[in-house]
Amino acid sequence: MTRVVVISDIHGNIAALEAIVARLPKLAPDQVAILGDHALFGPKPTETIDLVRKLQKGGALVTAGTADIGVADLDYAASFPGLAGGLPPALKAAVEWASDELDDDRIEWLRSLPSERRLRYGEIALTFCHASPGSRTIGLTADLEPSTTLELISQTDSRVVSVGFTHQARVKDYGWKVLVDAGSAGLSYDGDPTAAFAVIDVDAAANTIVAEIHRAEYDNDAVSEQLIARGLPGDAYRAATVRTGKLVR
Repeated sequence: MTRVVVISDIHGNIAALEAIVARLPKLAPDQVAILGDHALFGPKPTETIDLVRKLQKGGALVTAGTADIGVADLDYAASFPGLAGGLPPALKAAVEWASDELDDDRIEWLRSLPSERRLRYGEIALTFCHASPGSRTIGLTADLEPSTTLELISQTDSRVVSVGFTHQARVKDYGWKVLVDAGSAGLSYDGDPTAAFAVIDVDAAANTIVAEIHRAEYDNDAVSEQLIARGLPGDAYRAATVRTGKLVR
């Protein structure tokens, strides 16, 4: 049996990431994967990236997310293609603040991250990416047309497709493929304000996969207060989202 822990969408919320990391010794994963959107929105982008890099040095697979393009390069069209007509001022302010907070070394690290990583255990292959195979910006949301979902997860031969992006954690078994959306560690939208992450158990000998969503509690109120104290446009809404686990805007 091989165990993989998947973390995604930390969004500069170091407290949420620390809560998940504190659970790792008991879970005893063989592999950790961290799937992008590391810095944007939360009050602690530098500290978050430093902990992700520490996990990476310990063997974690790390990919880039949509927001990481914006923070690293201020390329808004590439990072937020759905907003090509104009980035909302509150979002632009948050991207620029996070970018300014990071030094050149951390910016270069964000730029160095791949879009996807893959693992194979026996005949079972796993693809890890931020939004969907082949795309950092097309997400596998629960309300997506089923045929579109199947088309997107068919962009890889991997039996397990593990993603983030949606901020709504879920596992969907299609029989021939298993979709594992790790949700958001630091900025949940699914109504549960705890830090979401996924645990995937792969039994290569039995050719079986068991995937579950886990949650780790952290001090949401403290993070919300840090956001309000920062005072960027939109921070009051971000603070409410962190506190409630529901998208507030």
